[in-house]
Amino acid sequence: MASGFFALLDDISVLMDDVLTMSKISAKKTAGILGDDLAVNAEKASGFVSSRELPVLWAITKGSILNKLIILPVAFLLSAFLPSAIQVILILGGLYLAYEGVEKIYEYFILHHPVSVGVASKVVSDSSILFLEKKKVKSAILTDFILSIEIIIIALGTVLNQPLTIQIAVVSIISIIATIGVYGVVALIVRMDDFGLKLIHMSKGQKNSFYLIGVTLVNALPVVIKFLSVVGTIALLLVSGGIFIHNIASFHHLLENLPGISRDLIFGLIAGVLTLLVVNLFKLILKPFLKNLKGF
Repeated sequence: MASGFFALLDDISVLMDDVLTMSKISAKKTAGILGDDLAVNAEKASGFVSSRELPVLWAITKGSILNKLIILPVAFLLSAFLPSAIQVILILGGLYLAYEGVEKIYEYFILHHPVSVGVASKVVSDSSILFLEKKKVKSAILTDFILSIEIIIIALGTVLNQPLTIQIAVVSIISIIATIGVYGVVALIVRMDDFGLKLIHMSKGQKNSFYLIGVTLVNALPVVIKFLSVVGTIALLLVSGGIFIHNIASFHHLLENLPGISRDLIFGLIAGVLTLLVVNLFKLILKPFLKNLKGF
């Protein structure tokens, strides 16, 4: 009986070694998309008044956890019984990410609607601010859903030839890293200014190291947020372009002479522009019908 117990422990040890090894491989494969996920979500979680930053971030984090609880079992089932559906889902997700990236560029350069939450919070009513907050949270959770699909599918692809237990363990570990790691860093970023203010207060009016670091953090936050907004938009286009290149056979050999990042960006931009045109055309066509419906 003792020998059986030690044999079980040995099997568990071997299994854990396999899981850790495959997890390292999967982490390397998903490192790029995790970086994009961080940039996108940091931009999505920023721009709120200080008192609402952590509650909003927690709401997005809970949505991210729910996303992964939905995606993981579906991904395992599709991988086993209908692998072709995964490719279709990825492409549809890529179209959404490309559309969102190009829409941000369109709104900034064409519609001239730069976001200024600080001003809005003083002018807009509390109910309007709450509505905008919920809208941004929903948008962030939807974007996280698309990015989570990409992360989970890439991680799953590295362990497809492994037993189901290892697949579940490895992909679950990557999902936990993607949630806790990404949103933990985002929380640090959005609270930079508050930490800076605490350091300034600790300096007690003296221009010491606490004061200098505090002032730097407070002044750096707007720059970091603007930078992340730009990086997040580019990340959306890069992720979507990569999805099209890797999952549409006819795109594999197009623009091969260009660097990978340039190819991803070009494909993302083209797909985003086309999707934006189609969406705006549908809005234009449906506008009269929607007006008539409001009249009833």
